[in-house]
Amino acid sequence: MSLFGVANQKITPTMVRLQYWRQNMYDYLIVGAGLFGSVFARQATDAGKKVLVIDKRPNIAGNVYTEDIENIHVHKYGAHIFHTNNKEVWNYVTRFAEFNRFTNSPVANYKGELYSLPFNMYTFNKMWGVVTPEEAAAKIEEQRNEAGITEPHNLEEQAISLVGKDIYEKLIKGYTEKQWGRDCKDLPAFIIKRLPVRLTFDNNYFNALYQGIPIGGYTQLVEHLLEGIEVRLNTDYLEQKEKLDRLAETVVYTGPIDAYFGYSLGALEYRSVRFETEVLDIPNFQGNAAVNYTDRETPWTRIIEHKWFEFGKDEQGQDLPKTVISREYSSEWKPGDEPYYPVNDEKNGALYAEYKKLADAEQDVIFGGRLAEYRYYDMDAVIASALKKSEEVL
Repeated sequence: MSLFGVANQKITPTMVRLQYWRQNMYDYLIVGAGLFGSVFARQATDAGKKVLVIDKRPNIAGNVYTEDIENIHVHKYGAHIFHTNNKEVWNYVTRFAEFNRFTNSPVANYKGELYSLPFNMYTFNKMWGVVTPEEAAAKIEEQRNEAGITEPHNLEEQAISLVGKDIYEKLIKGYTEKQWGRDCKDLPAFIIKRLPVRLTFDNNYFNALYQGIPIGGYTQLVEHLLEGIEVRLNTDYLEQKEKLDRLAETVVYTGPIDAYFGYSLGALEYRSVRFETEVLDIPNFQGNAAVNYTDRETPWTRIIEHKWFEFGKDEQGQDLPKTVISREYSSEWKPGDEPYYPVNDEKNGALYAEYKKLADAEQDVIFGGRLAEYRYYDMDAVIASALKKSEEVL
């Protein structure tokens, strides 16, 4: 009997190489150590599969990566507040981290005027002097009627139909146009449908049953997800694709879908974000985790003061003497930039649909996550998607 289990079979060099790869093969090569890749890796490993995770960055955790500066967990790629109504997802993530009670209550700064976000009775009182929900609703309805909008066709019309022209002009228009680099009339209405509007004094931005920040930071959460799993950092999959593909039976790809296919159909558009982060030798810069700058003239979209995600305390519960802030700037993506948000307009949607056809035709490759599926994903939705995909294939 030969090595390959077939008597008297002539063994060729190709067969020897194949047997070598079979003996050393991973079941899954997971490209990207963000939430989708890390959750899938955990599920595959727990199902008895052999997994290798790679990432081109020098760190795990993708865009939820947090780094320690002055004992503060700094959200390097922008603020991430976990929130969900999905109990299954909440039960899953709390296996890997304990969460604090942080509630997202951002503030809007319009030329020195401060307004509550989400839009609620505090906002309406500051804007119009109204005191009761009935007065606020009447004011919004009055401005809706003045605009004559029956069915919103773009973001501007959608926003005015939700909160009226005054709030749109002061608190939505400038911020949104900075964020997306486009006139609000050229953006789809659904972008603003996520905006909470309440006739109450509730300052909780997210209407979610479960919410918080993982104690110890998101990096620690992902470290726990990847415990016992082989991870190789500083490894660019697309630069070594042929070599890396031979390591596993199946690839789970979480990078940009257009990059995977060499931009053969053209480049999808993204919005990118850059941050200017600095340490300040003061205990309190703005008194809140997030302040949005909603006028068009201020170049940054918001300032994050990271210590307030964990109430200004270190892990021993002591007050932190310094603070770390990040000014966030939105920009059009270009090669070399980090792609953050897909531009969900008709043109890009049509181009993604063509790439999706190519992806569906790929053998032994799973495309998953924000960039591979070219869609905006909240963190809980990414985790739910990874859990669903792992249930389907494992």
